[in-house]
Amino acid sequence: MQVLSFDISGKFAHFRKFHGNNTAFSYSIPPRTTIAGMIAALLGREKDSYYLDFANDNLKVGIRVLSDLRKSFHRLNYLKIEGTDDFRGKKGRVQTPFEIVTARDLNKDLVRYRIFIAAGENPDVFDEIKEALSDNHFSGPNQRFSLSLGPANLVGFIDNIKEWSHADKIDVQNELLEMHSACNSEQISQIDYPDDAEFKFNFIEEELLPADFIDNNNRELKRMNRVLFTTRNMPLRVRISGTIYQLGEGSEIQRIQFMEYAGMVAQ
Repeated sequence: MQVLSFDISGKFAHFRKFHGNNTAFSYSIPPRTTIAGMIAALLGREKDSYYLDFANDNLKVGIRVLSDLRKSFHRLNYLKIEGTDDFRGKKGRVQTPFEIVTARDLNKDLVRYRIFIAAGENPDVFDEIKEALSDNHFSGPNQRFSLSLGPANLVGFIDNIKEWSHADKIDVQNELLEMHSACNSEQISQIDYPDDAEFKFNFIEEELLPADFIDNNNRELKRMNRVLFTTRNMPLRVRISGTIYQLGEGSEIQRIQFMEYAGMVAQ
């Protein structure tokens, strides 16, 4: 099985929770819909034009946290908008809370994620992404849209593009393994917490993340992923069942899952 990976980095990130347009809260990792939008930007796809091509059935997506993350609230000085005539600042400004994802050591480190992709039912989508990454079509004069970690002003970049020559698909049944990516919560029966008090209980999160949009240009959610992941650059030791993928050899081995087990939330 062909698997590609690339790292996405930036100083700041904000992945707005989908509950409403005015929510200040951010996910710690980009949802699958956000990752699809990042890939679409790299390929020069127009907004709302890629939902079907990058749907869960056509493209497998996984994610790994590569830096120790933290979240903090800040106040942003936004325009106060009460009507269509207020975009020139007639109503003044309002202090708006905003949750930002950063590295734990903001002065030295970046927010960094590793994205894994593989072909689904439509291999042409994977081949298009592979060609763009291989030929560096996403940078320089060929790039149509810039990459960001959420809002447009939180600029990001990609590096460490790799095609894994060893990518083995393995079916496991309630095995205790170290997993290096976000995992599907429904397939985990036990979490093995480390004994170190610094890490115990405070580096694992579970989230319900947007997975797919309905292909109607309204950004209406179709599926969700419930995933378990670490917020530090360390593996997740869990008892897991289902399909995993083992990449690399020797000391470079990474065990990952793709975010495939999405529940329907809309028709």
